[in-house]
Amino acid sequence: MHAPAYTGPPELTPLRAVTEWMLDPWALVVIVLLTAAYLAGVRRVRRAGQPWPVGRVIACCGLGSGFAVIATMSFLRVYQPVLFYARAAQTVVLLLVVPLFWALGRPLSLAIAALGDKGGRIEAVIGSRAARLVTFPAITTMVLVVIPFLLYFTSWYAAGFTSGVVRELTYVALLVPGFVFFWTLLRIDPVPKAYPYLVSLWISGAEVIGDAILGLAIIADPTLIAAAHYHLVARPWGPSLATDQVLGGGTIWVLGDIVGLPFLVAQLIQMIREDEADAKVIDAELDAAEAAAAPAGGAAGALGSAAGAAASAPQRPWWESDQRFAGRFESVAGPAADADQDGAR
Repeated sequence: MHAPAYTGPPELTPLRAVTEWMLDPWALVVIVLLTAAYLAGVRRVRRAGQPWPVGRVIACCGLGSGFAVIATMSFLRVYQPVLFYARAAQTVVLLLVVPLFWALGRPLSLAIAALGDKGGRIEAVIGSRAARLVTFPAITTMVLVVIPFLLYFTSWYAAGFTSGVVRELTYVALLVPGFVFFWTLLRIDPVPKAYPYLVSLWISGAEVIGDAILGLAIIADPTLIAAAHYHLVARPWGPSLATDQVLGGGTIWVLGDIVGLPFLVAQLIQMIREDEADAKVIDAELDAAEAAAAPAGGAAGALGSAAGAAASAPQRPWWESDQRFAGRFESVAGPAADADQDGAR
């Protein structure tokens, strides 16, 4: 009995990694429609006299849509049926890279601005109770981590090789959770609920750990994932099936962690900007309080004395008046105040 003849793509080389492409009509149509809708929104907003930075357009249409094309039609698509690590790289790009850059383009803010009065409907949906429940950080993180596990450790993985519908739906199943994850944690678009950035950092850490666990689980798996498919392909070149699977697990682990770096940088930038905005608000409130406490010129003597007494009264530190921090100092001020009252008695 003869072994089945190999009918897949030729051996992968650095040159073929650049030149090997395969058209995916469904993926191309979706990418073109999403990109065209974004550019139409930008044009409408700018015609209305509102600015829309070029950087957002580059992030969404250039990098986001560009990586979507690479994931679905470049050598990653050509070689994903025969190389385990090619499909692993494709998974990381679709789950983390494309959604990150699409989220950085602020598509929801663009849609709200472009639709004018109708944009309020989008804001209403975003602020709904259902949206707050679905985007709860624990839920979005769990979905982002669980989806790849289900993909690689169930029959779902092999089904994508034989069914075009399953393959395209797999792309959607990776892109949507990734976008929701980055959208809710970056907080540069309207979100159902703005959680503190400390929560975002914890969630980011959980995602990094999830990538590592998935990669290690694939590396340590003693059985071959989709063994029947890869044996049937009978690839005559490249690494062995076992080595290929180890390379794929390492790709998910390392590449997933590397992709997380731009996300952490974006979070830090947003945190710094938010702190600067809060500082400006606090400074404005302090300036207003000082202006209100200043005695009015030409007032009567009695009023002037009262104003002078009020102005000379000790001022409470700003952080004791700020609602975000006042509660933290009650336990410190309370015992001291009680001790003063006992001494007075």
